[in-house]
Amino acid sequence: MEEILHILKTKSSTKQEVYRITHSIFKELSNNLKSKVDLLNDQIQNLDSSVHIECLCKGDFETHISFSGDRLIFHMHSNIFDFPKSHTIHKTKYVSEDPLRSFCGVIHVYNFLNDSFKYNRFNDVGHLIARIFINKERRFFVEGEDQLNFLFDDFVNQEINENFLKKIIDSSILFALNFDLLSPNFKDVNLINVHQILDMNNNHKLRTSKTLGFKFDSEDK
Repeated sequence: MEEILHILKTKSSTKQEVYRITHSIFKELSNNLKSKVDLLNDQIQNLDSSVHIECLCKGDFETHISFSGDRLIFHMHSNIFDFPKSHTIHKTKYVSEDPLRSFCGVIHVYNFLNDSFKYNRFNDVGHLIARIFINKERRFFVEGEDQLNFLFDDFVNQEINENFLKKIIDSSILFALNFDLLSPNFKDVNLINVHQILDMNNNHKLRTSKTLGFKFDSEDK
């Protein structure tokens, strides 16, 4: 009984605290996404009114922004995570002094093609471009693509704030804008069966992602 109560008082309590902090930060992130979209819309209209930028809130754990054919999805996981003992986070003095500091909430950032949602192409593939980890003291680090993998890697000293959130948003948008849709090799897509061509109007059989370009769903089977 004492051991159970001890774990509930320490580990379980910490996880609840981390959840509340991560959820609060996700709300801050969503508000900053809305502000970023408003700012970009105000400025792009003077340059090219055909470019549409939009922010969509999908509940307490998910916010989308769409721009220039791309969509970024920011999604907070409802669970709290620790890391394998071999992870570098456990080798820091900061965590060794208090092992509960290693428990983190996580916010995922995904990049999809906006048309995948516009045309309900359910087979299309998105890419995880970043994971934001946050602990009970608001210390954080980011795993991700390109700049997202090294600009925010000082877990011991970095405390997440609005300035960092804005930088993460900008870095995510820039990565998506520079990550172009590539056409696949002609010979990789030159065969198609009758069922696929009949179903193409349903936008389900032609699977698309930035790395695939496009390919027929049956090619993965």
